[in-house]
Amino acid sequence: MERTQPRAGASDILTWPHAETMTMGPQNQTVRSFETVLKTRIRTGYLLHLPAGYEARSAKPWPLILFLHGAGERGTRIGPVGKHGPARIAREQPGFPFVVVSPQCQSGLWWQPEPLLALLDDVTARFNVDPKRIYLTGMSMGGFGTWSLAIEAPERFAAIAPICGGGSSIGLLLAPAHKLAALRRLPVWAFHGALDDLVKLEESEGMVGALRSLGNDAQLTVYAGAGHDSWTETYRNPKLYEWFLRHKNKSRS
Repeated sequence: MERTQPRAGASDILTWPHAETMTMGPQNQTVRSFETVLKTRIRTGYLLHLPAGYEARSAKPWPLILFLHGAGERGTRIGPVGKHGPARIAREQPGFPFVVVSPQCQSGLWWQPEPLLALLDDVTARFNVDPKRIYLTGMSMGGFGTWSLAIEAPERFAAIAPICGGGSSIGLLLAPAHKLAALRRLPVWAFHGALDDLVKLEESEGMVGALRSLGNDAQLTVYAGAGHDSWTETYRNPKLYEWFLRHKNKSRS
């Protein structure tokens, strides 16, 4: 490729050898289409908590929390998934009044919406879950996963609580119209430490700001003295679970 020298006051012009012989009309490009079916085999371990008093055939369906762990709990040993968040609370409190599903992300991978939605479909089909009361939360890498999954399928959740996470505010704002409508209605309570030097506060601020620009009244709680660990205080606070239960997904039957 040769570059012409600009004349005084002229813009740079890119030229190709014999450019005068090239035409860019339709005859030099044909319209094609591509279609295929992609199949992916998914296998993941997860911790399942069924609360005391759970009955599979009861007329009373139960609320569900889908909990996404952070990067440190990735792997194939499921035990570390129970170190934090609702998974830990469910282990310590058998009466915790939610079905809790805590999947494990494999080493070197990142949370992806499609496998999580497939898991959610499987669990809700197998267990006595209230489709109007499905809640989503995650911490650190799981906070990013929470935002990503909520953007992909906002109509699936009654409320979400991303903790020290972030995501694509542009992706949120450019979501299809039907998803934007669901995002406007989705109750969101985000949490972040002001001193977090691993995932900056601006990550949560950007996502919450994008939602608010759509008319969503998303909340953001900032812990003034906290670093990256803003999840311990959040998940130990009963007000989070009370807030979850105040919300039902009106789009689900």
